[in-house]
Amino acid sequence: MKSLAKLTLIAAAVLSGGASAQVIIGDAVGTAPAAQKTSVLLEFANTNNKGIILPYVRTKSTAPTEGSIILDASNPADARVKYYNGSWVDLSGQGADISTILNTQPTTVTEPTEAKTIIGASTSSVTDGVLVLESTTKAMVLPQVDDVNNIPSPSPGMIVFVRKEGSERLAVFNGSTWGFWKP
Repeated sequence: MKSLAKLTLIAAAVLSGGASAQVIIGDAVGTAPAAQKTSVLLEFANTNNKGIILPYVRTKSTAPTEGSIILDASNPADARVKYYNGSWVDLSGQGADISTILNTQPTTVTEPTEAKTIIGASTSSVTDGVLVLESTTKAMVLPQVDDVNNIPSPSPGMIVFVRKEGSERLAVFNGSTWGFWKP
């Protein structure tokens, strides 16, 4: 009976997600203004103190998909948040030692190559990634905070959008310091 309830819940989520083509994680409202909801594929609850944790990657792919964002932990004493746009670009500005944190993580993870979650246009994406967002007309709205100091215990690889009036910017945490990117 429990598996039937789970299956029904999953089916309802998939069908409702396909109908609106939008996913909000954490609540039913999100952070995007109502007038902009039609251009949003994925957004998060307005908690003002949480962010997304990027994957800790110990071995970077030699041919990643453009737009990939990771916490590069290939050198745990110099971890950096990076994105790929044809070459790896450092978003952190400086490295952090996350050796202690990595010691609490599994060192070998075996996952099927097809293991991923896809939100958006395609259900059989060839794009490599853990979470793949595909749309030609919609975007992801990052978790938003007024100040990174509102986050009680940021984790290495956390990414948020700071919405402070006059200081709007992307913020990434490398494990010791926040790096900021202003549009």
